[in-house]
Amino acid sequence: MKPFVLLSVCALCVLCSCAAGPDFHTPAAPDTPSYTHEAQAATTVAAGGAAGSAQEFVAAQHATPMWWTQFHCDALNHLVDRALQRSPTLAQARAKLVEARENYTAQAGATQFPSIDASLSGVRQKVDIAAFGISGVPNPGPFTLYNASVSVSYALDIFGGNRRALEALMAQVDYQSFELEAARLALAGNVVSTVVRRASLQQQIALTQRIVDAQARQFEIAEARFAVGGVSQLDVRSQRTLLAQTRASLPALATQLAQADHQLAILLGVAPSQMDFEELALDALSLPQTLPITLPSTLVRERPDIRASEALLHQASANIGVATANLYPQFVISAGAGSERMRIADIVSGLNIWNAGLGLTQPIFHGGELRARKRSTQAAYDAALAGYQQTVLQALQQVADALKALQNDAQALQARDEAAQQAQASLDIAHAQYLAGGVSQFGLLDTQRQALQSALDRTRAQADRLADTAALFQSLGGEW
Repeated sequence: MKPFVLLSVCALCVLCSCAAGPDFHTPAAPDTPSYTHEAQAATTVAAGGAAGSAQEFVAAQHATPMWWTQFHCDALNHLVDRALQRSPTLAQARAKLVEARENYTAQAGATQFPSIDASLSGVRQKVDIAAFGISGVPNPGPFTLYNASVSVSYALDIFGGNRRALEALMAQVDYQSFELEAARLALAGNVVSTVVRRASLQQQIALTQRIVDAQARQFEIAEARFAVGGVSQLDVRSQRTLLAQTRASLPALATQLAQADHQLAILLGVAPSQMDFEELALDALSLPQTLPITLPSTLVRERPDIRASEALLHQASANIGVATANLYPQFVISAGAGSERMRIADIVSGLNIWNAGLGLTQPIFHGGELRARKRSTQAAYDAALAGYQQTVLQALQQVADALKALQNDAQALQARDEAAQQAQASLDIAHAQYLAGGVSQFGLLDTQRQALQSALDRTRAQADRLADTAALFQSLGGEW
């Protein structure tokens, strides 16, 4: 008999060390060594002026932490820090992380340890002796029965259902942790992109207003010439049309600037009416010249949205184990001891009731419910796997888009800067000719308008390059 008991104990220990369902394994990293189809150039082209330096792409082991500091702008760093401290979005993410941790703690306490409960009751009752078939004995009077007891119960996790449930809850904790990281990364990226757009719009408005002033003066000259018969009415109306068209672009730019201000206020955790931040010129942002690029295999280990998707996949895998364990017997051991007396003063005199038991529940027929739930969890895992794969592909796309955009931004800024330089050179020549009497004031103003328009185009190209640089940093993720 003893060998049988020993064998049973050993078998029980083996069962308790295993858990139903599949063990989770992190999906394989992408086998591609690069982000773009064509070979990535080592550097971009250079241009003159602000943000015109060539950018170098270098291999890196890890993404750049606190990447916004690479723009070397204290005002920008201060804005990002304010947003990280005050944003309600981050407060919500932190609260969800605490919620997930407490849910795990609650489930761990409920399944890893026995449940112990104490009870105390008093019942006033009367017994009818005749109801038990006893006659000739007078019925006792009403009496009070007092009961004090302690009960203990514990569900044996033989097939690992509870462990898989805890594994799923821990995966949820991981998910909320990575969601918090992703929220921080997105918040920093949104602040930087909004600051760049806001500074660009301010500069565009200033340049457009100067163009309006030049065209207004040209219109006045055209009217004066028309009054003395120097130009036709068509020329005057054409000049008025150009002036009206340029003026019409100002309200749209002002609207975009106001929207950028409001968005930045919300990112900083304040109402638009309470926005308070210092002005930041576009030229105050230094273009990062060295851009560390990690491998795609590193990207999937460092981007928080990918890690969050992986955590959901882990949770789905653990849920398969929970559904599988529910098909097997459930064992519960319980025990209790107490005192049951007719006088409350006698409750503490000793124990006179106790119980001990082992319960076994084996599902036999549930109308196919349990197996259907297992198939449902398997389908949920397949969906989570597809979602993970899609998240990885989108991350690869974002990095590839940013890399291509930076190459093209550099070329666009080079062309815009060349055009701006040529326009400024033409303006210098026209100004010298105007002083010498070789060109009219109208011609000088027209050359000035062209130079301002070229500067306006360069401003947009400069902002695009800064914004896409921030997008590349953000797309690479990285440790916080």
